[in-house]
Amino acid sequence: MFIQTEQTPNPASLKFLPGCEVMVAGTAEFTALEKAEAASPLAARLLKIGGVAGVFLGGDFVTITKADDASWTQLKPLLLGALMEHFTTGQSVMHDEHLHHADHAAASTAHEDDDEIVRQIKELLDTRIRPAVAADGGDIVFASFEDGVVYLQMRGACAGCPSSTATLKTGIENLLRHFIPEVTEVRPVN
Repeated sequence: MFIQTEQTPNPASLKFLPGCEVMVAGTAEFTALEKAEAASPLAARLLKIGGVAGVFLGGDFVTITKADDASWTQLKPLLLGALMEHFTTGQSVMHDEHLHHADHAAASTAHEDDDEIVRQIKELLDTRIRPAVAADGGDIVFASFEDGVVYLQMRGACAGCPSSTATLKTGIENLLRHFIPEVTEVRPVN
């Protein structure tokens, strides 16, 4: 098994591509070992490695965020070994009972009961924005739309990324304002 790595715009996050499916549907993010142990054997294994601050599981990638005092030079071989062992032994990424509780993109998927503006926002997020953000090892999830302001949650490599504010303001906000005049601003939520 060959696992590729890619830099992300966030220097504290690195994207690992194992060459196989990671999540069947949705995404999952873990920053606490206790929650990972309850839901994801892979995330728990990675969070037990000293210096790992967060694990984000995407469709075909794993983004790992390191602690400020950790070094990629020391962490990367340990992470590659843990990922390789996990995938080559056929262990599950998520416990079966938690597969349906993964952070599915449902919040960003348009629903019948959404008003027209929210449907348009979610459609643009799904078709134009989320694929680009996933390429950088992260995700953006729709939180709400109130008084012209779109609230989005940054996840994976995007959370805490130095360029996330620029991405929100110059990229996402401009795109949404261009297609949906009712949108006046985009703000992040935690």
